This record gives sequence, C-alpha cells and structure tokens, in this order.
Amino acid sequence: QVQLVESGGGLVQAGGSLRLSCAVSGRGLSNYVMGWFRQDSGKEREFVGGIVIPWSGSPGFYADSVKGRFTISRDNVKNTVYLQMTSLKPEDTAVYYCAASLTIRAGRTPRDYGYWGQGTQVTVSS
Repeated sequence: QVQLVESGGGLVQAGGSLRLSCAVSGRGLSNYVMGWFRQDSGKEREFVGGIVIPWSGSPGFYADSVKGRFTISRDNVKNTVYLQMTSLKPEDTAVYYCAASLTIRAGRTPRDYGYWGQGTQVTVSS
C-alpha cells in the first residue's frame, strides 16, 4: 500500500518562499512518477509540476503558471519529493496535493495518478 504524506504548508507573504515535502512509503521512490497538484475552493484540481523518478536526471515538468518559480526535487534515500516554491503570489493560494503513479509518463492530469496525499494548505497574502 502506497502512502503519501505532505507537509510544509503555511501562510507566507507575496514574494516569499515555501518548501513542501511529500514522504512516500510502501515502495521505493525510484518506481514512481511524482506529481504536485493544487486546488483552490470552488475550482478544479490543477497540475503544478511533476518528475519522472526513473528518468535519471530528469529536471521535472511544470505548468506554465509556475515555471521558473517552482522546482521539484527528490531525495531517494529519504523517499521524499520536494516542491520548492519561490516568488509566491496570492493566486498560488490553494491546497497542494502530492500524487504518485506507477505508469511511467509525464502525466499532467489528476487521472494520470492513482495515489494521493491528504493535502497541505498554502496561503499567500498580498
């Protein structure tokens, strides 16, 4: 059974930074495609970025709205994926979810991922 646990959300001022963590248990991190999504109240779940762990050296793939500001990294020893968020804007406010897939492709929709964490709230004040 795969379990994903996010942490690191909080309240930050516009222009600030936060780093979210996603701890993966159940199987080794190297088996997965990992994705980050976000969902604000009343809106659909939105793709943020992803990384194909088995593609060694993969830099990740990102939504245009966060490209250049957000970076995904991983620590295979800790079985943890990170989402470093910089230059945060009020429109980045949402619940952020970590997701995992065993299908090796650069998925950008929620349907591409079969495992989900519980989410962590990020609030960016203006």
